[in-house]
Amino acid sequence: MVEMAGKKAIVVVSFGTSVEATRKRTIEACEAAIRDAFPEYDARRAFTSQTIIAILKQRDNLNVDTPEQALQRLHQEGYTDVIVQPLHIIAGLEFHDVAKTAKQFESHFHSLRIGMPLLATTDDYLSVADVLKTQFSEIGERDAVVLMGHGTAHPANAAYLALERILRTHGMERAFIGTVEGYPERDQVIATLQTLGVTTVTLAPLMLVAGDHAINDMAGDDNDSWKRQLQQAGFRVNIRMQGLGELPAIQSIYIQHIRAAIAGKRGHD
Repeated sequence: MVEMAGKKAIVVVSFGTSVEATRKRTIEACEAAIRDAFPEYDARRAFTSQTIIAILKQRDNLNVDTPEQALQRLHQEGYTDVIVQPLHIIAGLEFHDVAKTAKQFESHFHSLRIGMPLLATTDDYLSVADVLKTQFSEIGERDAVVLMGHGTAHPANAAYLALERILRTHGMERAFIGTVEGYPERDQVIATLQTLGVTTVTLAPLMLVAGDHAINDMAGDDNDSWKRQLQQAGFRVNIRMQGLGELPAIQSIYIQHIRAAIAGKRGHD
């Protein structure tokens, strides 16, 4: 008797966003790329933000599972082999929360593996640096790029400084990374820009989606936004409203992490 192949699925996990346009360009684009790369797997969506899940349900009648709900549903539907692929940028608190949730379901499946976030290995940092250099190739000699990351209280916050260091070696001497909830903070970045005689700043999110943080905290018209604070410090500011998830080269890194997880490398069994 020939044994039938088990049912396979990839749970694509992100924080989520309530901004439909950027969700389509980023999260849904990543999901589509993953489906194309792994046609033998069914792709399922999960968000970690209960607030965003509730907003989408009430406003759009759109149902999105949490990671726990997605894994429970796959178990009930008879799936045997599951990859959980977070679309997080760093291995911070949220990534580890997803890993802990997945670990609780190990006994429910023949195999359950977790892919790594965007910045996991040295090759990942180098690849992301190459992508960013291409995206900001037009920056002038007295200009600077400021990338706004989310930041975290987890030690993985050091990933932002590591990436900034690698950007320096990739010819982006005037690329600076600040965070909303970590280190370096916005005001520290502004102080550095002032000492360098920068005149024009291109401001962009270092986030999967250009969602609420990018629209309001980064580019909003409130006096406390990054844009306004930079303008008040005397800089001309150009906004690049683009989430990393829009870029095929970034999607490819997540796909590489899924391949590594399937092969039992560089992931959590």
